[in-house]
Amino acid sequence: MQDLNAKILIVDDEIIVRESLRNWLSEEGYFVDVAENADECFKKLGEREFDIVFLDIKMPEVDGIEVLKKIKEIYPIIDVVMITAYASIDSAVQAMKLGAYDYLTKPFDPEHLSVLVKKILSKRRLESENRKLKETIETTLKHVNLVGKSEAMQTIVKQIEEVAQTDASVLITGESGTGKEVVARAIHFASPRRFEPLVTVSCGALPEGLVESELFGYERGAFTGAFYKKKGKFEAANGGTLFLDEIGELNQKMQVDLLRVLQEKEIMRIGSNKVIKVDFRVISATNRDLKKMVEEGTFREDLFYRLNVFNIHIPPLRERIEDIPLLVEHFVNQFRRRMGKDVEGLTPQAMNKLMKYPWPGNVRELENAIERAFVIAKGKYITTDDLSFLDGNNAKLTTPPALSLSEIEKHHIINVLKECDYNISKASKILDIDRTTLYNKMKKYGISKQ
Repeated sequence: MQDLNAKILIVDDEIIVRESLRNWLSEEGYFVDVAENADECFKKLGEREFDIVFLDIKMPEVDGIEVLKKIKEIYPIIDVVMITAYASIDSAVQAMKLGAYDYLTKPFDPEHLSVLVKKILSKRRLESENRKLKETIETTLKHVNLVGKSEAMQTIVKQIEEVAQTDASVLITGESGTGKEVVARAIHFASPRRFEPLVTVSCGALPEGLVESELFGYERGAFTGAFYKKKGKFEAANGGTLFLDEIGELNQKMQVDLLRVLQEKEIMRIGSNKVIKVDFRVISATNRDLKKMVEEGTFREDLFYRLNVFNIHIPPLRERIEDIPLLVEHFVNQFRRRMGKDVEGLTPQAMNKLMKYPWPGNVRELENAIERAFVIAKGKYITTDDLSFLDGNNAKLTTPPALSLSEIEKHHIINVLKECDYNISKASKILDIDRTTLYNKMKKYGISKQ
C-alpha cells in the first residue's frame, strides 16, 4: 500500500536534479519539497516533518556528509538517501557508517527510485507499528500494575511482546499474587484480538455441578432451572481470548472436554445437537506444578502440552526487590488519584522497611499494604509507623475491627480466598467447609475474584 501522506525533501545545488526528482516523485503522489543548500535544508526540516531526504554529497559551502551527520543528530528517525555524480567506495562507506539508508549515483532510474521510496516507506510503517505496539504494551502494563525494572520483569515484557502477535497458547506460572492475570490481560490487549472479548474463568471457583453449563452454555429446558438459553464461556470468548485461571483445579472430565474444544474448535450447548464453531485464543495460569500433576496422573499430559506452547513464569517479589520502589511509586500515584489524599510518597526509612519485608503475598500484598498505609498516613509521607502492621511477622493485613458477625465472616472468607488466590478447593479446606457451602457464601456476600 502506497503512503500518499509521505513527505520527501530533495537537497541538491543543481536545479535540474531537484526538479526532475520532484516531478518523478510528485507524479507518484508524494508531497515533495526542495532545498538547494544546507541552510535551506535545515530551514525546511524545522518547518515540517519529512520521512525521506535525498541529499547530494557534493554541495558548495557545506559538504553533504556534514549535513548527513547533523540530520542524524537532530532528526535520527528521518531516512536519508545520499545522491552523487561522483561515486566512490570511500564516500559510500562513510555515508552508510553515518546512518544513510542508501547511496544512489546520478543519473537516476525512475523505476528504481520508485521501488526504493516504497521500500523505505514500508520499513517506516513497520517501525511505526512496532513503536505503537511497544507503547500499547507499556501503557497496558502500567494500567494493569505490571511495573518493574528488574531483569526478570524486562524479560516478561519482552515475552509478552513476542507472544502477543501470535495465537500461541500461553501458560503463566507463578506464586499467588504475582500478577498472572495482569500478564494475561497485557497479552490480550497487545494482541490483534484486543478489540474482541477477554473472558476470564476461574476454574477453582466454578461449582462442580455447574462447570459444564458455565463453559458450554445451554438451551432453554436443557435441565431443571434452565429457563432461558445461555451462552457458555467458550462461546462468549469467540473472536477474543479465554483466560483460564487456576487451570490446575479443572476436574478430569472437564480436562477431556477442554482438550477436545481446543483441538476441534467447536462446541455444543447442553441440550442441543447443533455444532457451534468457536475461535478463541487460550491463556491459562496456575500457581501449581502442572508437570508434577502430570506425573501424578491428576492432570492430562496432552492438555498440558496443548496449553503450554509458550510459558511465562513470574518470579515472586522477594526475588526482584529492585522493583519495589517503582511499584510503590505506581501504587502511591494510583491511591492519591483514587482517594484524593495529598500523600507524596514514603520516607526513606519506610521504603527501607518495605525493601526488607519478605512479601509472601507478593505484589497483591504490597498493593494492599500501600492502600492501608495511605488510609492511616497523616502527613505528606508514609512513615514506618504507618506500616507498623507489617512488624513482627509476615501476617497478612487483618480484618477491619468493629464489624458484625456476618461482616467478619465475609472479610474472613475474602482474606482466605486471597491467600489461596481464589482457589476454592484450598479455601474450603482452610475454612473447613465444603466447596458448595463456600460457593453459596460467596454468592450471599457478593464475593467474586477481584
